[in-house]
Amino acid sequence: MSLLCSQVSTAWHKNVFVFCVILQNIAVTTGSAERVANGESTAGDETVVSKEEENKTGFVKFGWVKGVLVRCMLNIWGVMLFIRLSWIVGQAGIGLGVIIILLATMVTSITGLSTSAIATNGFVRGGGAYYLISRSLGPEFGGSIGLIFAFANAVAVAMYVVGFAETVVELLKESDTLMVDESNDIRIIGTITVVCLLGISVAGMEWEAKAQVILLVVLLVAIANFFIGTVIPTNNEKKARGFFNYQASIFAENFGPDFRSGEGFFSVFAIFFPAATGILAGANISGDLKDPQDAIPKGTMLAILITTVAYIGVAISSCVVRDATGNINDTVVPGMSCNGSSACSLGYDFSRCASQPCDYGLMNNFQVMSMVSGFGPLITAGIFSATLSSALASLVSAPKVFQALCKDNVYKGLHFFAKGYGKNNEPIRGYVLTFVIAMAFILIAELNTIAPIISNFFLASYALINFSCFHASYAKSPGWRPAFRYYNMWVSLFGALLCCGVMFVINWWAALITYAIEFFLYIYVTYKKPEVNWGSSTQALYYINALDSALALTTVEDHVKNFRPQCIALTGAPMIRPALLDITHTFTKNNGLCICCEVYTGPRKLCVKEMNSGMAKKQAWLTKNKRKAFYAAVAADSFRDGVRSLLQASGLGRMKPNTLVIGFKKDWRNATATQVENYVGIIHDAFDFELGMIIVRISQGFDISQVLQSMHVGEFNQKLLEASTQFKKKQGKGTIDIWWLFDDGGLTILIPYILTIRKKWKNCKLRIFTGGKVNRIEEEKLVMASLLSKFRIKFADINIICDINIKPNKESWKFFEEMIEPYRLHESCKDITTAEKLKRETPWKITDAELEAFKEKVNQVKTTSEREATQCCTEPELIRSSERFIKWLHCFRA
Repeated sequence: MSLLCSQVSTAWHKNVFVFCVILQNIAVTTGSAERVANGESTAGDETVVSKEEENKTGFVKFGWVKGVLVRCMLNIWGVMLFIRLSWIVGQAGIGLGVIIILLATMVTSITGLSTSAIATNGFVRGGGAYYLISRSLGPEFGGSIGLIFAFANAVAVAMYVVGFAETVVELLKESDTLMVDESNDIRIIGTITVVCLLGISVAGMEWEAKAQVILLVVLLVAIANFFIGTVIPTNNEKKARGFFNYQASIFAENFGPDFRSGEGFFSVFAIFFPAATGILAGANISGDLKDPQDAIPKGTMLAILITTVAYIGVAISSCVVRDATGNINDTVVPGMSCNGSSACSLGYDFSRCASQPCDYGLMNNFQVMSMVSGFGPLITAGIFSATLSSALASLVSAPKVFQALCKDNVYKGLHFFAKGYGKNNEPIRGYVLTFVIAMAFILIAELNTIAPIISNFFLASYALINFSCFHASYAKSPGWRPAFRYYNMWVSLFGALLCCGVMFVINWWAALITYAIEFFLYIYVTYKKPEVNWGSSTQALYYINALDSALALTTVEDHVKNFRPQCIALTGAPMIRPALLDITHTFTKNNGLCICCEVYTGPRKLCVKEMNSGMAKKQAWLTKNKRKAFYAAVAADSFRDGVRSLLQASGLGRMKPNTLVIGFKKDWRNATATQVENYVGIIHDAFDFELGMIIVRISQGFDISQVLQSMHVGEFNQKLLEASTQFKKKQGKGTIDIWWLFDDGGLTILIPYILTIRKKWKNCKLRIFTGGKVNRIEEEKLVMASLLSKFRIKFADINIICDINIKPNKESWKFFEEMIEPYRLHESCKDITTAEKLKRETPWKITDAELEAFKEKVNQVKTTSEREATQCCTEPELIRSSERFIKWLHCFRA
């Protein structure tokens, strides 16, 4: 980077140098780099701490072979390979059987590619599928699918253990040593098995990993033993059971489907699909991998390839007929017609299987692979190895995923299970919970019943992983930079849709239940709003959609019917003047833009520091108090300069403020002339920038900063606090008085109308006051009523002020003169030189000429101020003199 900097031209040298320094600072900060990689606000810090803990406590970490490849292969080569694949080929035939395998592989391969892309887009911690989805789509999706995925893995434990127990029961049945009956024996053996597996898991990941390697060796030997057995010449006993080595006639007979007992393509696929669900076995222990970014893509994709080849190889190695009696005496009688039966052409008559149940053949015997193999006990050992390894992997995955979910505190009630024990932070509590769930499903003791249940759960997880990859790519966030390049966003979307479609085809009601559970959990997490920020693609898409909408809005011309108040409120810190914010929010909530503004004045460096440190806090206050408003702040030399900057620069495109809301300057009598001049100058500026003007006044004032700073709440402070919450309460029956004295374009009518459509103000009626002539009162009322009806604005009463041009009474005039006396120039009583000097020194003072020019207006104000109003809404014509304008406003009592 320093070389790059040295080559730039002199004119740009300083700017590029600063840029380079920033990059170098980021590069040397490990926490910052990992935060950027993860898109998490605290990820780097947590990662550094976790790495220090690993060094201190001796964490066991696995490479891509032992941690991912071995684990995925063992989990994919599960119970289905040895005791269900032969039945699947019998039902669907070799052709459709291979299609079933390839369809499952398509789903898992696309999911594997998406998983690889997400896993290589930053530092990966423990949690597997939950971690990948939650960090991509946010806690709402991650929290909902994480719970389902952990539950699915817990149920998978039961599926694999039941597969193991079925094999043991078959052996007991052959030797006639059943304990009770087949179903209860499966339950007994399953219970003992899952207890033993729990013991291995609790012992730690190191022991579990060693057990997995041993089981893989046994499994590979068993698979090799099967293929060897297919070429070893068969004997009469095996022929009677339907095994004739490789025969073209058997291959042709078994190639087409022969669905029985109500089975179909998708019901058979539903039973097979759990065999492909082991692809996330490595990702599920991502926290225990040395380099998850390298290990997960390499190990997962290679495992899918190897296991798919093995499955297809076993499926097409069809050497067994669909039905066989097992009786060596069922041979073909001379002269018997075979009717295309391959077994008949090979010398055996199994025709009675069409009328009565048989015990052997692809359709009837789940231990076909054991019979075909060169040495039967090795297949039994392979079944034990496959089922136990898959069960062990699921028994480890479920608590790990669940622990990660609980650590994130997405579901506060489940935080109990976040605690880990030992050097590997083992989720002992999660193991116990998984054991309980597995035991409940083991009691079902039916493999074909359990398999479809978890198929939908796994498919839902895969659908969201694929959608996460698509969503992250579609959002085009700069943070989406996966090192794994062999993925495509549209392929991921296809994979997500494929998973959803397969869910409904497998079992439509189970799919609906799965989606209902997921939707319920999504709504729950959304409602609870966990305090996490993972930089998800959902956030990125919100930004893209908002940006596109804002740009699209700029092409839409303004129309009077679509006018809405978009307010910039000078509240300062929003918690300082809550009442001003509340009244503004009343007519902007769900209707228009509201920006709470604060101006910092003083030494620029200190102001900017204070401003930056409080931005997030004050916006968070608005969000916490359910105020749909933005917070904006500027640092300026003077208050007026700051407001002028806000008026010009606030907003975006069409979403720019059109109305300025300020509180009445209650301390104008004691304020300096400059402060008053600035206050009125802000009003001038608002009109100069073509903004509407709303000045709000309440008797106690808006500023409650002294109450917030003081621990003592006196009588005055108590009244101030009550006044600050008056607009949060439901308003009683009353009237909103509108003094529509001048043509202001309708804002004076619109604001009160918006108030009346709010729940808290619905009991208030509009009362209109307007000027008119004494001899035309009824006509003026009809004209005004017609105008309001035309605008569809409901009102309670119209009052025509006939004496608006009559001079005020003596008391009002005397009060007004006493109030403005200190601020009059009285230039007519002074010589010209002195008068001109005073004008230059105090330009804000009221001249005799100004008072005379606006005498009629002052008379109207003093006359109208003598009337009472519950709420008064008026928009005065601007008067140049600051002091006179303040007094003009002062005449309107709140």
